[in-house]
Amino acid sequence: MCIKRAITILCSTGLLASTVYAQGKKPALNGQAKMNAFISQLMAKMSVDEKIGQLNLVTGGEATTGAVVSTNVEAKIKKGQIGGIFSLTTPAKIRRTQEIAVNSSRLHIPLIFGQDVVHGYKTAFPIPLALAASWDLPLIKHTARVAATEASADGINWTFSPMVDIARDPRWGRVAEGSGEDPYLGSEIAKVMVQGYQGDDLSKNNTIMACVKHFALYGAAEAGRDYNTTDMSLNRMYNEYLPPYKAALTAGAGSIMASFNDINGIPATANKWLLTDLLRKEWCFKGFVVSDYTGVTEMIEHGLGDLQQVSGRALNAGLDMDMVSDGFLTTLKKSLAEGKVSIASINTACRLILEAKYKLGLFDDPYRYCSEDRAKTEIFTPDHLTLARQAAAQTFVLLKNQNHTLPLKKAGTIAVVGPLGNTRTNMPGTWAVNADLANTPSLVEGLKAVAGDKATITYSLGSNLMADETQQTNGTMFGREIKRDTQTEQEVIADAVRDANKADVIVAALGEGSEMSGESSSRTNIEIPAVQQRLLAALLKTGKPVVLVLFTGRPLAIKWESDNVPAILNVWFGGTQAAYAIADVLFGEVNPSGKLPITFPQNVGQVPIYYSHKNTGRPLPDGGWFTKFRSNYLDVSNDPLYPFGYGLSYTNFSYGAIKLSGTKLKRGQGLNASVTVTNTGKVAGKEIVQLYLRDLEASITRPVKELKGFKKISLEPGESKEVIFTLTENELMFYNANLKYIAEPGDFNVFIGPNSRDVQTCKFNFSK
Repeated sequence: MCIKRAITILCSTGLLASTVYAQGKKPALNGQAKMNAFISQLMAKMSVDEKIGQLNLVTGGEATTGAVVSTNVEAKIKKGQIGGIFSLTTPAKIRRTQEIAVNSSRLHIPLIFGQDVVHGYKTAFPIPLALAASWDLPLIKHTARVAATEASADGINWTFSPMVDIARDPRWGRVAEGSGEDPYLGSEIAKVMVQGYQGDDLSKNNTIMACVKHFALYGAAEAGRDYNTTDMSLNRMYNEYLPPYKAALTAGAGSIMASFNDINGIPATANKWLLTDLLRKEWCFKGFVVSDYTGVTEMIEHGLGDLQQVSGRALNAGLDMDMVSDGFLTTLKKSLAEGKVSIASINTACRLILEAKYKLGLFDDPYRYCSEDRAKTEIFTPDHLTLARQAAAQTFVLLKNQNHTLPLKKAGTIAVVGPLGNTRTNMPGTWAVNADLANTPSLVEGLKAVAGDKATITYSLGSNLMADETQQTNGTMFGREIKRDTQTEQEVIADAVRDANKADVIVAALGEGSEMSGESSSRTNIEIPAVQQRLLAALLKTGKPVVLVLFTGRPLAIKWESDNVPAILNVWFGGTQAAYAIADVLFGEVNPSGKLPITFPQNVGQVPIYYSHKNTGRPLPDGGWFTKFRSNYLDVSNDPLYPFGYGLSYTNFSYGAIKLSGTKLKRGQGLNASVTVTNTGKVAGKEIVQLYLRDLEASITRPVKELKGFKKISLEPGESKEVIFTLTENELMFYNANLKYIAEPGDFNVFIGPNSRDVQTCKFNFSK
């Protein structure tokens, strides 16, 4: 047990205070001591039923993510049987609900109010995967700060975000909610998201408590199928999948959510090794742990017993709050009487929930988040919309730009074609549960607004989103419907081609609908739907310049499109102001600078594919495709379609040779790796300079490259900048076979370049 954790336990039990008094010293009543004393006094008044009630989280019924909806909520609040509510919004509703808890329950304990504020609130920012493509940490932090401001203005004080799961299988729909495949980039983003949400003082009424999810390994679900099992070695966990969780907790996240998947045969919701040994003892986490939606009940289907059994196992493992299952509420008292759970475990969980409420300032003022004035003045403001537009433009990734097809001129006729060209509701993307869809412009509207009277913008549907009506319905849920054309496919395409032939350039708005990625949106075929592919082929046959504006919440297998379409701009799902931001980039008012935070495969058969793989003993020779008795495929090269870190610009950047300040690095010292980057093009642009390392002499197998640093710079035409990275022992550390975090002596390769593939290399030696 770590020292900090031991002190916390002593404080919470009163043992530390009694020891100090015994020595004749009166302790200073600091913030921690005040909180401990207050909660201890409150808990002394609480019955077992009221303590268990604090562990019960229910849904208010708005924007729920499961089939189960909580019942008899008001009656349970009055009995002290609810600790928190989520999916309930507006200050008036939350205030009325809080009044029931404060005025009608015996001990007047306030509720905590949660919501899935994942990438913005009413002002939706780009989906998390898109934000990661900006590689802009201050920008990402700013979006989280605005999201907290808006959500708290509507009465919410707890968000189920950030999602920090490392994901390397694009079949998994929830790739859209995270930061991609890399633990270093994911960790850096996790930290700033927590800081943005929580600010510097959780008791301020414009902050919200972060809930890191999904703990743990959810992004490695087998077959890319949601809620599925996960199985991996401890070494891979510690080195590749756990770092972003730890980074978020180190940044001060107040809570963490257990994942649905099992780990080593035990679901995370009742995994004592995960929730107690790792989280509490090893990482010294002091916040509380909540299950995911009905995560406790779902362990029955896992085969771990009935509701009483799984609820007891979850509490004993270290789960503090039960979301929606009502398992804790209805079974823990019986389990306590039967000796299957202890009062100490109930007390610990209850204390952690009360501590969170205390830190949020709810005991001082239960209504501090219920301000009608703030709701009227701090949500969907012009400043927030400006930030949303600017942020979206920084996330777009220019994948191809043959013959300088982009940027477009504001002239002539531009034909927008495709099912995603004139939909407002699909622009924000998945998990934008509170987004103001009515005030979100479509791509056509955005282009018209930015082009003004300088160009004519036309629109044709061109194809349905998916050929199968049922599949399209499943991919456009939660109010994201796209009206289907009832003509034959050939007739719909013919109408679009007729309009396209009258235009000077074609903008094909194709890809996924917003709900084709996200939760419960796994796909085995990650290509653009075939009906859209046939439309795109017909548009190319017109001979007109074609720009593919690709909407997606995951990497797609777009090999054919990459080979045949002259320009491809990947716009993900850019949020409330995405339409204007896309127009800004298409017309060259903003130079695209996004870089991929996740690898794009050539086809689904390459999955999982990621840059930081380990070498085999029989690697493919450089530049080769197939060599017998080497690790490769018969039908396709090992190369991705687009590598991690990849992204083009409307200008060009050249990299000078890497310069090292020395060839030897010793413990306690630093070594500088620098490179001069020059804008050799004709327009200003931003470049994301990336540094990778490889350990060449490790005690265990190590990845061929690992991201260890990046810097985003702005360069005017002809301008050069020297970019300097300082390497220390910290960048060399990893978990060895015994899970010790160490840096081992030996040689290392350092790589610097614009992406994980196109790099320069040099070598240094580390010694102790």
